Amino acid sequence: MSWGFLRDLLSGVNKYSTAIGRIWVAVVFIFRLLVYIVAAENIWKYEHDEFECSIRQPGCENVCFDHFFPVSHISLWALQLIMVSTPSLLVVFHVAYRENREKHHNQKLYKSPRHIDGGLLCTYLISLILKIGFEIGFLALFYKLYNGFKVPRLVKCDITPCPNTVDCYISKPTEKMIFLYFLGATSCLCIVLNLSELSYLIFKYSIKRYLKRYTKKHQ
Repeated sequence: MSWGFLRDLLSGVNKYSTAIGRIWVAVVFIFRLLVYIVAAENIWKYEHDEFECSIRQPGCENVCFDHFFPVSHISLWALQLIMVSTPSLLVVFHVAYRENREKHHNQKLYKSPRHIDGGLLCTYLISLILKIGFEIGFLALFYKLYNGFKVPRLVKCDITPCPNTVDCYISKPTEKMIFLYFLGATSCLCIVLNLSELSYLIFKYSIKRYLKRYTKKHQ
């Protein structure tokens, strides 16, 4: 898969984001997308081939691998990257709708099509809530599937067609565990940034509404 589309999407969203949103884009692009492409993809590339069991019973190794790794780390991480980035499309589509509406009516309808207010503010807040939800959901999924971000060196398997309890060995467990911790840390950082931006926008909107009412009342 070419990640150029995701890179272009993040770069495009950067134009409509707040300062905190731009930090989030930088974190996703540098600490997640680039790390995924440059390093993580290579570490898990041959995880099935490097998974070895102490018996050569036909089918045993495959069944044990599927049991301990029901979903590939790398596939799940790629899905997470896509899912946490796509809510930003809502903002891009809303800005495009505003620009097209102004063009259709041939007059200025908004202070600026890219200015975060009114309907665009609601869309932006919804996109932040979706990002937070996806981040938390994937963290919980990783934690449940992989026993709390742990990658053991040795796992014991007694699933049919294995004739008895079989020792299976996972390659590069320490390296894989470091990247899982890195994944968890960057996800938590993104959650904090999204929550900060959400709080900032709600606070800013509340202050703006209060000042507007205060001014109107004293006039």
